[in-house]
Amino acid sequence: MQLKAKTIASFIAALGVLGMTSSLVLADDETRNVHDGRASVYQHLHPDSLEDLSTPASIKAVTMGNVSPSRIWKVLEHGERVECLDCIPGVKRLLWNNNAKTREIAAWWLRRRIFGVFGPGEVYSEVVTTLHQSSDERQRAYAAEALGEFLVHAGVKHVAQALVEDTSPMVRLSAARALTRLNHQGPNGELAAALSDSDTNVRLAALEGALRIHVFTGVDSIVKLIDDPSYEVRRRAARTLGAMRASDAVVGLILLTSPDSEPEASVRAAAVAALGRIADASSRDAVSAALDDPDQYVRDAARIALQRF
Repeated sequence: MQLKAKTIASFIAALGVLGMTSSLVLADDETRNVHDGRASVYQHLHPDSLEDLSTPASIKAVTMGNVSPSRIWKVLEHGERVECLDCIPGVKRLLWNNNAKTREIAAWWLRRRIFGVFGPGEVYSEVVTTLHQSSDERQRAYAAEALGEFLVHAGVKHVAQALVEDTSPMVRLSAARALTRLNHQGPNGELAAALSDSDTNVRLAALEGALRIHVFTGVDSIVKLIDDPSYEVRRRAARTLGAMRASDAVVGLILLTSPDSEPEASVRAAAVAALGRIADASSRDAVSAALDDPDQYVRDAARIALQRF
């Protein structure tokens, strides 16, 4: 017992010495000027681990000539907090670049320039004008993308209008994605209206948006896609209805579970999985019948779905 007591006493004394030493070190550190600069504060860190802020000159440089998308991305990303109103015209040109990632990072950088971008006659109003008036469908599509990336609520009405009125499927596709990016179904439910668009890709984009935005009131429009001529749209519609727990879609989804009414196995599997997520008792027999489907994926989906009832 005496040995144990001495050991404990020695340990406590050692802690005391360490505490005094730490206090001395802290006191010494406190006498240093912590504003000496990054070099002194991070002198023990490798330079590659430190954020290297872009200069206005480097930002201007990447907007001129043939610069790789990865270089543009790096410079603009590191230039997030760089104040450079003179850089805005050059970065604005990147909104019309053929590379999608370049357009994305350009819009991202620009949306942080409130006074230079969103003032009257500046970048924002120019993009809106391009969307509505340009004769070049590619330029209109890029303008819709930019409005989505600007994340300004005022842009909702413009992309919503383009989604239902523009004659180009390319523009309508960009508009559907922009509405999704803006987390909005459109002031008059334009995203739901796009579910009946003549272009398959637009319908698919509208389906994706319906699932991703916070408020979507056009579930009935998704139910109608159960009869869509595109199997990919039918499959995506089934998945979306299942994720939304849309009980009104049960009857239509049941039709999609049978090989007699739905020839595409991937659609049948999606419908079975959706019924499992909705878990309406009236669909249990249809899901059980899918256990005998000729396709293995459908049978697997049925086994999983039955566990949800």
